[in-house]
Amino acid sequence: MNNFDKPWGGRFTQATDVFVEAFTASVNFDKRLYEYDIMGSIAHAKMLAQVGILTRTECNSIVEGLQAIQQEILEGKFEWSVALEDVHMNIETVLVQKIGPVGKKLHTGRSRNDQVATDIRLYLRYEIDLLGAQITRLIKILAEVAEREADTIMPGFTHLQSAQPIIFGHHLLAWCEMLLRDRDRLQDCRKRVNCLPLGAAALAGTSYPIDRRYTAQLLGFETVAENSLDAVSDRDFAIEFTSCATLLMMHLSRFSEEIVLWSSAQFNFIELSDAFCTGSSIMPQKKNPDVPELVRGKTGRVYGHLISLLTLMKSQPLAYNKDNQEDKEPLFDTIDTLKGCLRVYGDMMPSIRVNREVMYQAAGRGFTTATDLADYLVKKGMPFRDAHEVVGKVVRHAIDTHCHLDEISLDVLRSFSVLIEEDIYVKLTLEGSVASRHHFGGTAPQQVRKAIKRLRGRF
Repeated sequence: MNNFDKPWGGRFTQATDVFVEAFTASVNFDKRLYEYDIMGSIAHAKMLAQVGILTRTECNSIVEGLQAIQQEILEGKFEWSVALEDVHMNIETVLVQKIGPVGKKLHTGRSRNDQVATDIRLYLRYEIDLLGAQITRLIKILAEVAEREADTIMPGFTHLQSAQPIIFGHHLLAWCEMLLRDRDRLQDCRKRVNCLPLGAAALAGTSYPIDRRYTAQLLGFETVAENSLDAVSDRDFAIEFTSCATLLMMHLSRFSEEIVLWSSAQFNFIELSDAFCTGSSIMPQKKNPDVPELVRGKTGRVYGHLISLLTLMKSQPLAYNKDNQEDKEPLFDTIDTLKGCLRVYGDMMPSIRVNREVMYQAAGRGFTTATDLADYLVKKGMPFRDAHEVVGKVVRHAIDTHCHLDEISLDVLRSFSVLIEEDIYVKLTLEGSVASRHHFGGTAPQQVRKAIKRLRGRF
């Protein structure tokens, strides 16, 4: 196809270089927008008929032609052409072939600039809703596992060192809180995505008497872009989405790191189903946690897409520039990556096997109830800083004598402070420690169950 056959070819006298034609084409990746391009075009045609630019007969012909094209695409019968550059020109060209010259009237009052901005927003709005549903699914699954493990004691860590005993279900609920914020961020981002740019045309609007609010109503947009220059030129909504995506992937990466650690022989806290692991080509004993490792690795991929989009926009003058063709592949891959990671996590988590006894034994190592001893002394009237020093000396004695805190005799404990009495041994048990954190947001089993109930209410 030479320039004379292209919709924009009127002012050209020389054919596009073959390599340039392929280099500048986007149809190989933006064809995934076909459904939204057709949706936007149908709404645009109905608006043109509403204001009298198209007759009802012309509008019906265009709508029927677009619906026929969509069906051909769904059935795999549509032939995409690189020579036609993008999804928009491919569909419009075939439309004209199907219904004749009336198809050429569809582009009245719009440009590919506002058309593509509309397509991306429609697409992203839909994908945000799907991602929100996937996040909700994963949260519900984690809540089920947390309820199952609402009495399972494990070591809580700071600096990856044993700190205090906690409930495993409480730990999983921390993941849920992160995911809830991720879902909320996406929903908040959706508000700014859900703004109609169509009608901005190339950059300055149009001289036709269009009704943008009617188009917005047809397409379900909550607002209409106020400024035509801004409407076609900025991709901050896509950057904001990708920023939200990086936070979600960061959280999944943190989960993955813990799962990799916990499933190792050194921890042995959990075991993943064989369906989510692979073996080694040389070491027959290996069971590798490839799924969480790969999710952890894909985090860097999404981070890179955010930097790519930020860099893409950083030096563009108003209004639209061809640079913006490069916004789609990072955005598409970010969405695909998120959907894949959320799905595999939702599939993997219900089947994890928790080694409760191993967790319990690990929680008993590292003097994790030392803070409980300090709290005990404070409740007896000792200032906390003094209690901290006393317990530090008790821990030093336990290290030197190779024993746990609850194995130290009462006489020895009282040599450090006469405030210590027989009831201290209840406080030094793992069960006593977690039970004492019986407040809103605490790790006591009763609080974990209450938190799960509240969490389910937040859906």
